[in-house]
Amino acid sequence: MSVTKQEYKRILVDGVHYYGKHLVLGATGCNENLLSTTAIAQFLRELVDRIDMVAYGEALVARFGQGIEEGISGVQLIETSAIMVHTNDMARDLYLDVFSCKGYNEFDVLAFVEETFAPVQMNYQILLRQ
Repeated sequence: MSVTKQEYKRILVDGVHYYGKHLVLGATGCNENLLSTTAIAQFLRELVDRIDMVAYGEALVARFGQGIEEGISGVQLIETSAIMVHTNDMARDLYLDVFSCKGYNEFDVLAFVEETFAPVQMNYQILLRQ
């Protein structure tokens, strides 16, 4: 089977085909949901639906670290790549990566982070992967 560049690199921006979109987000001053493995797992499950992805298995979410490095890490594989989250309890910081070779609306992700974690501040960038 022959695959064209347009089939393989299906994200089109300004006439250029890309393999994937990667949202890299940092949020500070988050609410108490940041401290809960249950809330983080629920966030990952619901984010998959909100950006129209298909989960591959269950999310892996665990709390670990000590002192200033204690927090939660979670990963949800999706059929088109993965969503990863890392937190820091003491600073109430959230770090989120959403990578997919299927397009999605990054503003849906930003809105859901605001809704779930109510951060004081967020910054993000979009990387288009060739």
